[in-house]
Amino acid sequence: MKILLIAGSNRRNATSALLLRYMADVLQSRGIEAELYNLYEKPVPLYSPDEAPDDGNAASLVRAASEADAFVLGTPEYHGSVSGVLKNALDYLSSNEFGGKAVLSVSSSGGAVGVSSLTQLQAIVRNLHGINSPEWLSLGGNARQFEADGAPSDAGVRQRAIRSLDALVDLAGKLRPDVVRAR
Repeated sequence: MKILLIAGSNRRNATSALLLRYMADVLQSRGIEAELYNLYEKPVPLYSPDEAPDDGNAASLVRAASEADAFVLGTPEYHGSVSGVLKNALDYLSSNEFGGKAVLSVSSSGGAVGVSSLTQLQAIVRNLHGINSPEWLSLGGNARQFEADGAPSDAGVRQRAIRSLDALVDLAGKLRPDVVRAR
């Protein structure tokens, strides 16, 4: 099984990207192939439906999404919504990449939690014909602290991340039984 984690911030060391990096490590420790696509490190140009993308990062994103069996989408919550960086990247993708695949939505918010961005992200996933995981994860306030090894400082956040990943892997295995699941 291959899971693509798309970190949708253009901020260095964004907590949403740190969380996705931790989640990728957890998946890899279970023998699951996990690729982190960090839009801060590999930005894509502003999407235009009138022009064919002539950008290596955009082509790399589309290729990685095509090869993925499931997704984790991570966003900071800005003004009650997903980041423009993530939305722009998702505009490069379609049901060709997402159709029938499991998707976990994750957010980080300066406030208590980022539920508005998660709700909107799940609507985007539905429109891409992806299948939303029954779990989602939002970090807020003091829960956005990380240790030097990259793990969330809060044990509850670590447990919630693992439970969310378990639900994603389980759903992905049910949707794509041809994919060998590693645990």
